[in-house]
Amino acid sequence: MPKILVIGAGITGVSTAYALIQSGYEVVVLEKQRYAAMETSFANGGQLSACNAEVWNHWSTIIKGIKWMARRDAPHLMNPSPSWHKYSWLAEFMANISRYRENTIATARLAILARQHMFDIAEREKIDFDHVRKGILHVYYDKAGFDHAAKVNEMLVEGGLDRYAVGPAEISSIEPALTGSFHGGFYTPSDSTGDIHKYTSGLARVCEGRGASFVYDADVVRITKRNRFTVSYTRNASASGAATENLDGDAVVVCAGVHSRGIGAMLGDRLNIYPVKGYSITVDLSDERSQASAPWVSILDDRAKIVTSRLGQSRFRVAGTAEFNGANRDIRDDRVRPLVEWTRTLFPGITTNRVIPWAGLRPMMPNMMPRVGKGKTPGVFYNTGHGHLGWTLSAATSAALAEVIGKEIPAEARLAA
Repeated sequence: MPKILVIGAGITGVSTAYALIQSGYEVVVLEKQRYAAMETSFANGGQLSACNAEVWNHWSTIIKGIKWMARRDAPHLMNPSPSWHKYSWLAEFMANISRYRENTIATARLAILARQHMFDIAEREKIDFDHVRKGILHVYYDKAGFDHAAKVNEMLVEGGLDRYAVGPAEISSIEPALTGSFHGGFYTPSDSTGDIHKYTSGLARVCEGRGASFVYDADVVRITKRNRFTVSYTRNASASGAATENLDGDAVVVCAGVHSRGIGAMLGDRLNIYPVKGYSITVDLSDERSQASAPWVSILDDRAKIVTSRLGQSRFRVAGTAEFNGANRDIRDDRVRPLVEWTRTLFPGITTNRVIPWAGLRPMMPNMMPRVGKGKTPGVFYNTGHGHLGWTLSAATSAALAEVIGKEIPAEARLAA
């Protein structure tokens, strides 16, 4: 059978490996970290959210970004220091504002399809990932925010999503633990939450049980092609004199998150992926009062750009913000503190004396749409650039890519050597 080399063992890479195994391919996954799901798939907001399919390509995003530039705790923070990568990305981002409606509807449709794919996989493979199917509730403090959300809702409903407006009394009945004065909200009962790290790690074990090989601590340094592809990588690259090792395969699939841009360049493809940093805190619900005060329904506060997920009885995830600051993984106190204060304000019964902060880099394309399909070179494929919807979309994009590969490299016959 053809051997496919998948680069990246985050949610997209592991989902791709699973789809390819299901289609009859031999799969080897290369990952630069020591384990699967150790970068952006480690501690994100945890939402499986078709309701969050609105792309960011809107003039209001630009205006808010400029207005918030001087605020270190702003929901969207732009480092103004010059960078060709950053400003070329922003130029393309603005060029895609005209496709805002079209891309939002397309993303909603893809998210709904992906959601069922993932549910089916988790059930079939018996993957436990603290899945909570109680919906997602968007909340708005004023009429202006609610009115904009109503326009977005029209697009999401056109995309096939079951989502409807709720008033203050309904907000309280949907999630009694939530405190605050809200103008209104929108509720999506079919969306859900879970632990992306547990799901991805569990799916990686399933892939290994089905015959896939995972090569960890593998930092890809070169990709060449003669009759077949050769991926060259170093193990323990931080050590001086690290030896280069090689793997041969019939095709290469790049699923490397923010690293996809550099790997794509090795293959002659331009992927203008920018690393947009997001933060999260995981609150330890160590006492009964905290457990009773934490919500089970996922909340999305549009003004603060914060989302929540309940991860079992004893953990509560709060995540958000978008920081344009290059490949910077520093965890800044002034970016984490607003997440803690938001938790204390809206859920005052939660004790926040044990909080684990985290930061990850979302791989975002300027049009907010994932890059899925063939590269310039025959045998090169991409499934990357999913931005803030990596977990939500990955099951569907992986299944779609497996179909594309199946047409170009049938699983029944190995490529001629």
